[in-house]
Amino acid sequence: MEYNIDEIVSNLDFKSLELVNLENGLSLTNYEIEVLNRYDIDYKNCSSLKEILYLIEDVFNYDDVADYEELDSVSSSIAERDYYQNTNK
Repeated sequence: MEYNIDEIVSNLDFKSLELVNLENGLSLTNYEIEVLNRYDIDYKNCSSLKEILYLIEDVFNYDDVADYEELDSVSSSIAERDYYQNTNK
């Protein structure tokens, strides 16, 4: 099977994976922000990534999540970033 690398690269959405530095000192990707907004998760008033993760858990526990995998993926991504930024090594 042959692949057209130029076509594959042109279809990638690099902008959605770009980190955005928020006014509250946190960094999220454009995609994470889009998903959090869709579920009305108020990440702008959070002081830590752990606080955002707590709000996501609230959505899982109390709301009917239309796309569980999408929100779970965002949660995992934020948890991984929190681990690498805030764990003493």
